[in-house]
Amino acid sequence: MKEQAAVVAADLVRRCKFSALGTLHEGAPSVSMVPYAIIKDPFAFVVLVSALSAHTGDMLENPSVALMIVDPESDTKPTHALARVSVQGRAQPIARTDPRYAVARASYLARFADMSGLFELGDFTLVAIDPATVRVIAGFAQAATITPASLAQCL
Repeated sequence: MKEQAAVVAADLVRRCKFSALGTLHEGAPSVSMVPYAIIKDPFAFVVLVSALSAHTGDMLENPSVALMIVDPESDTKPTHALARVSVQGRAQPIARTDPRYAVARASYLARFADMSGLFELGDFTLVAIDPATVRVIAGFAQAATITPASLAQCL
């Protein structure tokens, strides 16, 4: 079951380009939408965020975050059976001097080539979200917790 869940999760992570990002904002839960990319060594989700957005400040103040990636709705799938992946992890800004920066930037631009101009703006920062736990709902009554390593291996 867990091997199949990792395959489903990897497929979803590859196909989808955005996630819901959960942060703690002034003591209350907050959710926003962020496009993401993946780096593999070490495995992490990568988001490009503006210093002007609330979620950037939230991640700097409390790096414990969550991502949720959901299969798009369709007329052929029941809404309650949509595949989804929930990730709990820690957000870590990637400095331009960090060895991961070039890889993270290239990965992000491979998915979002039209966003290259954002890297020229001074208020945008790449943030790695290092996964700690991964929960996969492959469909109705098909839930499993997998390791980040098992997800990374399937990507």
